[in-house]
Amino acid sequence: MRDSSGCAVTYGLRAVTELYCSVEVAPLHAEPDALSEQLTQALRGEPLTVAERRDGWGRVTTAYGYPGWVEVSSLSERPLGDWLPPRRDGDPVEEARAYLGAPYLWGGMSDRGIDCSGLVHMAWRRLGRIVPRDAGQQAEAAQKVDEPRYGDLAVYGRESVTHIAFWLGEGRILHAAGSREVVEEMEPEALREIRRGFVRIDPSFDLPHSS
Repeated sequence: MRDSSGCAVTYGLRAVTELYCSVEVAPLHAEPDALSEQLTQALRGEPLTVAERRDGWGRVTTAYGYPGWVEVSSLSERPLGDWLPPRRDGDPVEEARAYLGAPYLWGGMSDRGIDCSGLVHMAWRRLGRIVPRDAGQQAEAAQKVDEPRYGDLAVYGRESVTHIAFWLGEGRILHAAGSREVVEEMEPEALREIRRGFVRIDPSFDLPHSS
């Protein structure tokens, strides 16, 4: 983090610096290597806490606590506007529909490519609220329900949660379908067979996050 003068604050022997994503989409990788797994993405203006630098890479944590490695060339020392819109009432399903047709991309967070949990995260984020990034975390943060209604989340997986979708009612879901794109469709049989249940995110839910 920075003090009021904008300087890095040092904890022990390691400087921790808050920088900002300076490109439209910056991949966060599992390792300081562009060929390693993409874990998630930072979007323009998003604050990132940098704990370590190595060979042009920074080990960062997002404002909502998600770690990864990002190329330092994608970062700026200056804030680039509001990364999170003001809170407002709205329908996360309608926000998710803004991504219809976007290709599926593991770790994706934009209309250039997005994954199932990224779609849920971004739908709520467009309403000014932060929910967890991963499907399993989202399911844990929500309340289990026996009778789903429009806007609830259907969760899937054999041994653990591996997929998540918005429930539209009457057997229809809206989701980032693996290897395809963001679609509205009848719940595929392959997913129905591994459906674990339904959960509901409280509209007032908001993870602690830096501004």
